[in-house]
Amino acid sequence: MMNRYEALVVLNTQGKDDTVKEVVDRLESEFEKEGAKIEQVQKMDKRQFSYAAGELDAGHYVNFVFNADPRLIAKLRAKCKLDPEVYRQHFQRLKPKSEKTPKKVAAEQ
Repeated sequence: MMNRYEALVVLNTQGKDDTVKEVVDRLESEFEKEGAKIEQVQKMDKRQFSYAAGELDAGHYVNFVFNADPRLIAKLRAKCKLDPEVYRQHFQRLKPKSEKTPKKVAAEQ
């Protein structure tokens, strides 16, 4: 059974801001290679952190919306954890995309 997920990834691109597109493309292809079906990729540019929790004070935020088997999430987390260009990651299950139903016209009197 495929569920809908969102992965917010913060990239460590310190000193190499010109490689962001290549990193995002590589992550997207890794997700697809593992069996995820990418629905949307949102590149949210570089943002300052509200507080420095490590050696970085800013990072590039990227949001992936995809459909995948629930067992795949642990595998994707492990891959991201081993990737030196992924600084932080957060996976969240989303509600299924609902079909829009047309509004009913008020009944005639």
